[in-house]
Amino acid sequence: MNARYQDLAPRPRPIMALVLAGLVSSPALAGPPFVTDDPDPVELGHGEINIAPIGTVGGNGAAGFSPFVDANYGAAEGVQLHAAFGIAFSESDGTVSAGYGDTELGTKLRFFNFEEDGARTEISTYPMVELPTGDAARGLGAGHLQALLPLWIEHDWGDWTSYGGVRFEYNRHGEDRNSWLVGWVLLRKVTDDLQLGGELYYQTATVFRSPDTTAFNLGGTWDLSETGHILFSAGRGIAHANETDRFSFYLGYQITW
Repeated sequence: MNARYQDLAPRPRPIMALVLAGLVSSPALAGPPFVTDDPDPVELGHGEINIAPIGTVGGNGAAGFSPFVDANYGAAEGVQLHAAFGIAFSESDGTVSAGYGDTELGTKLRFFNFEEDGARTEISTYPMVELPTGDAARGLGAGHLQALLPLWIEHDWGDWTSYGGVRFEYNRHGEDRNSWLVGWVLLRKVTDDLQLGGELYYQTATVFRSPDTTAFNLGGTWDLSETGHILFSAGRGIAHANETDRFSFYLGYQITW
């Protein structure tokens, strides 16, 4: 499965700390549609494509992608290759812009996988880079290279899945600043085709003089078939919500093979 909101969203000026999620997941577990990712890579020789509108409304406007495309492939046992891109949009103080956004590339590397008595624990790292392919002057990209280095852990037992961890973002340029994200997700299989749950996460400020973000999302996965899946989530900030995250959403269709 795979990755999740990775600050792919544009940051409109004046300064506005918008927190979005780049998603991707397997049909069984999660990843997308949440900001917090999971450590479970796509199986060897298999792949998945997630197509979704995503967005966040903050104090001075809104930003996101429509559509956002997230593709993942199992290149080796425990190794997943990842690429994400899309049409970014930005609205700030009545000005609306749209165009190709920044491009994300990464590799998920699982280095611990243990199963016993029907339970399973996995640990992975997922280094990624954000290429400045979007037009930063129009609020459609960061305008400089960014790097993400997370550590994710997951435990599955019965109908329950719990995962989370910490992520460092190197984003040192102008008013942008390095940041940390800590998040956790809890999901339960409600039926054979439906998994529901939520996440809570905290992220330090990504822009100088902007506040930190504490937020939650509720969502899940609905399996339509063996190859088609609906991923969905919605949430908002808990602290500094008016400035950072009044409302966030993700609604995607996942194709797996």
